[in-house]
Amino acid sequence: MTIEMPLGPLIVGIDGLELDPSTADLLRHPAVGGVILFSRNYASRSQLRSLSASVRTLRSPRLVITVDQEGGRVQRFRDEFTRLPPLSVLGRWHRSHPDRARDMAYRHGRVMAAEVLDVGVDLSWAPVLDLDRGSSVIGDRAMAADPASVSDLAAHYIAGMRDAGMAACAKHFPGHGSVAADSHLQVVTDDRPLQALQADLAPFAGLANQVQAVMMAHVCYPAIDSAPAGFSPVWIGEQLREELGFSGLVVSDDLDMAGAAAAGNLRQRLEQAFAAGCNLALVCKPASVRHLLDDEPWSSSLPAADHQSLQRLYGRPLASLKEQLTVPEFRAWRESLESLNKER
Repeated sequence: MTIEMPLGPLIVGIDGLELDPSTADLLRHPAVGGVILFSRNYASRSQLRSLSASVRTLRSPRLVITVDQEGGRVQRFRDEFTRLPPLSVLGRWHRSHPDRARDMAYRHGRVMAAEVLDVGVDLSWAPVLDLDRGSSVIGDRAMAADPASVSDLAAHYIAGMRDAGMAACAKHFPGHGSVAADSHLQVVTDDRPLQALQADLAPFAGLANQVQAVMMAHVCYPAIDSAPAGFSPVWIGEQLREELGFSGLVVSDDLDMAGAAAAGNLRQRLEQAFAAGCNLALVCKPASVRHLLDDEPWSSSLPAADHQSLQRLYGRPLASLKEQLTVPEFRAWRESLESLNKER
């Protein structure tokens, strides 16, 4: 049964390959506005289409369905999908053959988005705009170490996503690539002064008007604010909104990550993220989602999502994947991306 209710600000993880009654009830909670899928939710393309269709029919306006489908280490759907190379391959080509690298960046974004949209998923949280400067968790997820190369390649990647009918989310603002520690596992601090951070900020500054969302980093930059960036009104309000002029959706990274621990327990993290200026928050562990949503009446008082902005994240495929596969050029794009995996 489809029910009408405003979308909430939480993007939540779920268990299973199909919706059971308990999960369906969870997704009808007024605090929920979307779903993030993982490998645990995927068995086949047909199964994923069925799951997406079930999620879409729960509510009106419908929930946004998302995934991390970057390629390389971070590709949740693999079997029956193009094996996408890590983005660092693009940067290596950019140093010697920039035109080919730009073309491959476009193909990467276009093929990724077309395949994801075809199974009913609206958005991949992409592209990564972090620099490849020593981070253990970013590494080959980054396009390059040089900010100008990242900006150049990401612009073409975003164009590919857009031409397939997918919105874009730049991450992880203001830059996670220059600090070695992994914010999934520990509190991370980048002690550099603001001047030294300008290189990391540059791709976000150049592409702020080309993306519909920006995801924050769970990293502390004490030269600017003692709080991690995703809980900082300085980073979100002054730097991202005012300095960069970004007017889209600001999304917290997963609040279950250890890097968010500086903000307190899960409920405190959520409160601080919204107080700092986040529009949406990711909570990826199903057990954490249930713990939060069971905390009534507090969870029902969460702010409503900005419907107009949130619906800009809906996928709007310009053609079905079946139709696109009739075009020799598109089939060649997929094959060329698969071949790049040999260059890793």
